[in-house]
Amino acid sequence: MTSAINPNDIDGAYPVAGQDNDSQGFRDNFTNTKTNFQYAADEITDLQTKAVLKAALTGTTLDNDMNGSLLYNFQAQQVSGTVNAIGTTSGTVTLNFENGSYQTLTTAGSVTLGFTNFPASGVSATIVLRITVASTAHTLTLPAAVSIGTANLQGYASNIITFSVAGTYIFEFTTVNGGSAVSIVDLIRNRDPIYLSSSEDLAASAGANLLVTTSFFSTASAETATLAAGYTGQIKAFAMAADSGDMVITVTNAGWKTSGTGTITFNDIGDACTLLYVNSKWYAIGANGVTFG
Repeated sequence: MTSAINPNDIDGAYPVAGQDNDSQGFRDNFTNTKTNFQYAADEITDLQTKAVLKAALTGTTLDNDMNGSLLYNFQAQQVSGTVNAIGTTSGTVTLNFENGSYQTLTTAGSVTLGFTNFPASGVSATIVLRITVASTAHTLTLPAAVSIGTANLQGYASNIITFSVAGTYIFEFTTVNGGSAVSIVDLIRNRDPIYLSSSEDLAASAGANLLVTTSFFSTASAETATLAAGYTGQIKAFAMAADSGDMVITVTNAGWKTSGTGTITFNDIGDACTLLYVNSKWYAIGANGVTFG
């Protein structure tokens, strides 16, 4: 803003030394001085109310609330963000955008997620959630507004995310319309439905890891394992590397059954099969030496 203070309103040469001076000149200078002081007070108060400060002014509390004002064409360095630690909890958890764009929680049971205080439509807003899943029995239910980016999201079906392995996961939620529609991005796990890197040595009585594409096994005796429901487009391959007894894998949502589970039996070295998860079922798209039941 342009300051209203006018130093030229003050006659610095008045009064004139050594002569009689008209009292009106004194009154004019006093009036103009007072007016400029009032301008200064108003402008300082305005700045105190609206300016962004790096420390609180004396006698005040620092409050740099920008109230949605646009800040543009600037260079940032060493920018940090607030972390809102929700703690260990279960049930309904509402992520409040006003509490920070990075929020953390640990599950004590299944969690149903919600959002509040997203800014109005027309600007983007993002919340990153770091969730530590304490047990594979704990699920994460998303609100219906999370409708973008769910395709190929591992463990996702009908707004519910299941986790094949306990651990820490990070999801990014973004909206541009005040939360009416929210996108989700899995920041930790591979979203490629064709290939999930690395492999595992599948142990007896274990659940096949959905975070890797290939499971192999070397039986010490007759063994069993399980395969949980996958996500649309996921491929899972199994192979018998050494045979000292049959391996029977119980498959959730088996495509070769009318409904329910099915089994795959491996009884020789080199027995293998490849499964594809489509329409909420595992279908065999390749097999060598195995028996389906």
